[in-house]
Amino acid sequence: MSNRIFGLIVITVLLVIIDIYIYRAIRSVSSKWNDKKHLNFKYIWWGYSVLLITGVFISIFFNIKFMLRTVILVMFFITFMSKIFIVPFLLVDDTRRGLVWIKRRLFDKKQSNPVRSTRSTESIPRSEFLIKAGTLVAAIPFASFTYGILSGAYDYRVKRKTLYLPNLPSAFDGMKLGQISDIHSGSFYDRKAVMGGVQMLLNEKPDMVFFTGDLVNNVASEMRDYQDIFSKVRAPLGVFSILGNHDYGDYHFGPANSPAKARNLADVKLSHKNMGWDLLLNENRRVKIGNEEIGILGVENWGAGRFAKYGRMDVATKDTDDLPVKLLLSHDPSHWRSEVLSGYPQIDAMFSGHTHGMQFGIITENFQWSPSQYVYKEWAGHYQEGAQQLYVNVGYGFLGYPGRVGILPEITIFELRRTPA
Repeated sequence: MSNRIFGLIVITVLLVIIDIYIYRAIRSVSSKWNDKKHLNFKYIWWGYSVLLITGVFISIFFNIKFMLRTVILVMFFITFMSKIFIVPFLLVDDTRRGLVWIKRRLFDKKQSNPVRSTRSTESIPRSEFLIKAGTLVAAIPFASFTYGILSGAYDYRVKRKTLYLPNLPSAFDGMKLGQISDIHSGSFYDRKAVMGGVQMLLNEKPDMVFFTGDLVNNVASEMRDYQDIFSKVRAPLGVFSILGNHDYGDYHFGPANSPAKARNLADVKLSHKNMGWDLLLNENRRVKIGNEEIGILGVENWGAGRFAKYGRMDVATKDTDDLPVKLLLSHDPSHWRSEVLSGYPQIDAMFSGHTHGMQFGIITENFQWSPSQYVYKEWAGHYQEGAQQLYVNVGYGFLGYPGRVGILPEITIFELRRTPA
């Protein structure tokens, strides 16, 4: 049995157990309902669950339209998360009921009163308050994730950051640099909204643009309907791009090499070329203004843990010793702490994406939180250790869950400065 089938069976069984647990709890406090209401509730509850689980199996094992598959999987995710939120309230109630039962048993052993003995065998009713409180709390993630789909997926935000680079040549002082990351074109379903985000970037009139990986989800053909839009992303000093972990086709074709996988990767690279982007594959470029230069370095994907390590810093940094400033594009921010900080002190700033901020969390001027921080030490925004800096863009697109809650799609605009004004 494949891991995918086994995992799906485990999740399905878990959801059914939770369904039974919640259903029985709700029924136990619905004494005021008549038989018709009980019957309607039963049909709605179990009918929805059966349809949802059936839809998940169909979406995974059959070739259905992308949007239909997305809707089914997202509804499964939202439903599962909402029901998980109810369970703690039921467990608290069951703990309360258990303690009451134990107390009655112990108390009745000391009493010979038949009335008390009868009382000890009576069922202990559930707390209607806890059931209603759990249902109310469960509605919060349901409403939040639904709102994130309707409002957050394409709610592009321009973030501005000044990067101070002490060795920056005077000709580059004040230069405007744009960054987008993690387009994930296979997830898009609204061309007009995507174009709106691109226009926001162009309105900033950046001198140079970085794209830091994950053009597609799995296959090159996902860019077919969006290549013309992203072809509009141009800048006087160039658009420099790299590959992300999703661009290699590993999640679609498998980790082993194959002719189909090689063709797909070649097509992904061709998309960068067709859009006029300079794809850096463990390479560097010299950007020149007048008689002064800085280096733009780009490595293939390098990620800590299970992620592929195609990046070659030794190759990308070749013949760059004379450059006063070196800006590195590397998709996965874990690369910074794992290799760049310790082995390549000549890198002034690294630009990454990859995390998406898990598309869920809170980011304010003085505070940020996301489940992503329990996976990545650097997951969103600006970081600095000594003279080296890192910026993690939370992404332009989305993957899996077709929305964002709190962590909105990002267009970053940097102003490069030698020293604070």
